Amino acid sequence: MPIPKELALTAEQLDELMLSAWNMRIATIGPGSRVNLTPLWFGWAGGKVYAFCRGQKVTNLRRNPVATVLVDRNERFPELQGAMFQGRATVLETADDEAADPDLETVRVQMGAKYAGGHGEPREARRNEATARGRHWRWVRFEPTHMVTWDNKKIRPR
Repeated sequence: MPIPKELALTAEQLDELMLSAWNMRIATIGPGSRVNLTPLWFGWAGGKVYAFCRGQKVTNLRRNPVATVLVDRNERFPELQGAMFQGRATVLETADDEAADPDLETVRVQMGAKYAGGHGEPREARRNEATARGRHWRWVRFEPTHMVTWDNKKIRPR
């Protein structure tokens, strides 16, 4: 049963969720048909989701770029808000690929502020300097082709 349209997040509410939520979850297809589901820090710009990640996620997305991203918040049903995106990811393989992306710089600054102090370092915001290295440390750009959002606070009591 689809989520009623009146429960959907507005564009402004979606931006607020995506710019303030701490973690996303990304589901990729691993070897065979195994699903790999992983929480990641993320950025949001130009209607796309960005994450700097490594390992199995990057390997999976190189093989099959189809993925699902979930961002949600709150725990109690009447307070749940979220967005689920289905789409395709692109692994930015080189520093040149990173430089060519029109929204990555915005994300670098955004994530530097959002996660300041998240690893125990000083709390002042710093641009995220992460860049392609080794075999598997890469920026990933996820472009949604389908989206479902919800805000259970909009449910009217019967």
